[in-house]
Amino acid sequence: MDVPKRRRRRCKISKPIRVRPSSPGDRQFDEVRLTVSVSPDGLYFTTRREFYYKGMRVFVTFPYYASADASSGEYMGEVVTVDSLSAHRRGVAVRFLATINQIP
Repeated sequence: MDVPKRRRRRCKISKPIRVRPSSPGDRQFDEVRLTVSVSPDGLYFTTRREFYYKGMRVFVTFPYYASADASSGEYMGEVVTVDSLSAHRRGVAVRFLATINQIP
């Protein structure tokens, strides 16, 4: 099987993110997770949720801070990989498609 090469290197960074589905047809959720790695094009995180799928569109707030005065950006993303890491844990890779808002 051919695995596409990454365009940019990933850095192992643990930062909080907020993930929500962008399609009203998907199961609705709102979860805050920590990244495993990040690149300028996307990020990778782990979750216990089972309903992520390849091609799923999501809103990602990165980095996510609960306080209103902290700056972060919101991105439209697409799930490109869902790895089964164990019976109850999955790794999810999201590629950024567009910046929705960015606070300077």
